[in-house]
Amino acid sequence: MPEGHSIHRLARQFTDVFGGRRVAVTSPQGRFADGAARLDGRTLLRGSAHGKQLFVEFDGGLHLRVHLGLYGAFSFGGDEQFAGASSIGAPRRIGEREDLPAEPAVYRGPPEPVGQVRVRLVTEHGWADLRGASVCEVLTPAEVDAVRARLGPDPLRTADEGRAAAFHRRLRTRTGIGVALMDQSRVAGVGNIYRAESLFRCRIDPLRPSAELDSGQLDRLWDDLCELMAAGVREGRIVTTDPADRPDPQLPVWPEQAYYVYQRAGRECRRCGSVVQVAEVAGRKLYWCPGCQGD
Repeated sequence: MPEGHSIHRLARQFTDVFGGRRVAVTSPQGRFADGAARLDGRTLLRGSAHGKQLFVEFDGGLHLRVHLGLYGAFSFGGDEQFAGASSIGAPRRIGEREDLPAEPAVYRGPPEPVGQVRVRLVTEHGWADLRGASVCEVLTPAEVDAVRARLGPDPLRTADEGRAAAFHRRLRTRTGIGVALMDQSRVAGVGNIYRAESLFRCRIDPLRPSAELDSGQLDRLWDDLCELMAAGVREGRIVTTDPADRPDPQLPVWPEQAYYVYQRAGRECRRCGSVVQVAEVAGRKLYWCPGCQGD
């Protein structure tokens, strides 16, 4: 599932390539026909994100809400005025970096829909197709507010007030911190990679009850998530290692030298030499280093 930085990049892309333009909206698959009819012909104002939730605002007070889930993805195409990535979402054939077209193709309008296209958005300069999303619906502003109220603070929503305080408050639980960070009602946008990597960088045992962390530890964890996820928005991929911890300067940083513990079970820790561990916790693989993150 794409993590929060990818959804923020997606929101920014909608604003950049569709913002201020009247959009034709259809549902080639047919499952979103009623919603598409409500949005068709309206002007797309902007995209925004809260955690893993994408909100695309149209004139008339309507919003398209999309949660990509495990299999959802947007594909894009257009002319030279339509500077968009060709795919954002799953499947991640090249990992956490969006698939960028090498050369802009001559634009002759959107291609015939391929596969189960839930939503298609088209302007004179380009198009976007959505496939495989777990949620796709049209909401009013009040309904958007209700969705957001169920979510925890997002490290990337810098305009939201009180984010760090909300992070402290919502993590006062006996649930292990490794599980709590994946609960979108406690903190929004953190997925399996950011969870594992930030806990390692902050030297926190992922199995420790969240309520046992002191204020200093929670501050460091929040600040680290903000830093890592902002870098993910800038770069379009997740890299958490410091240069001093990358053993081979001749190799590309990503993907082999990008992570400390994520998907490195059974290998030596980059810092202490202990063997990185993995366990199935709450249905997800949890990675950690017992040497760096032990109590």
